Amino acid sequence: MKPMKFIAGIDEAGRGPVIGPMVIAGVLVDEGRVHELSKAGVKDSKKLAPKRREALLGPIMEIAVKYHVDVIPASAIDITRPIKNLNWIEAGGMARILNALRPDLAQIGSVDVLPSRFKRMVIEEMGRDQAIECIHHAEDVYPAVAAASIIAKTTRDRLVASLREEFGDFGSGYPSDQKSRNFISEYLAGGKELPPIVRRSWKTIENLGSD
Repeated sequence: MKPMKFIAGIDEAGRGPVIGPMVIAGVLVDEGRVHELSKAGVKDSKKLAPKRREALLGPIMEIAVKYHVDVIPASAIDITRPIKNLNWIEAGGMARILNALRPDLAQIGSVDVLPSRFKRMVIEEMGRDQAIECIHHAEDVYPAVAAASIIAKTTRDRLVASLREEFGDFGSGYPSDQKSRNFISEYLAGGKELPPIVRRSWKTIENLGSD
């Protein structure tokens, strides 16, 4: 009898925003059930409407053995960036998830132009060896990664909605969003300290401060 093999797919949401956390999620799936994710309609979260993403959480949880989420707040990103760049921060989050899930095989998307280099970064952060398939656009190739992208995105959307209730409507949080830029500019213009949800190490802050 062939031994059961467990596959972990990992993906993130919120890498680029100037406001809010980055969320990394991992989903552990029995190799024999991976096809069920595709059958359920699981795909890259960016290709799904918010309601559809929420609706897929149930089927994903039923198919998955377990999952793990790592939330990296803006303050943690700011503290770490002078020491390690964003790729290393993401590699660290993925490493924590893999150490929690302990899969036979990990499937991840590379945020580095060189997937082999990003794979080495994750393994270094883990502190142990791990079988990893690392490619660009993994969420379009591996159903487990697509499932992780849905969990990461829905988790972050809920966190952002909660932050908007607490701090006011700052839009999407992305640097290109004028509402987000206005939110930050009002603090800077008034000489007020930026709230902890803002990534102060982003170039956007410097640019808006000089406007």
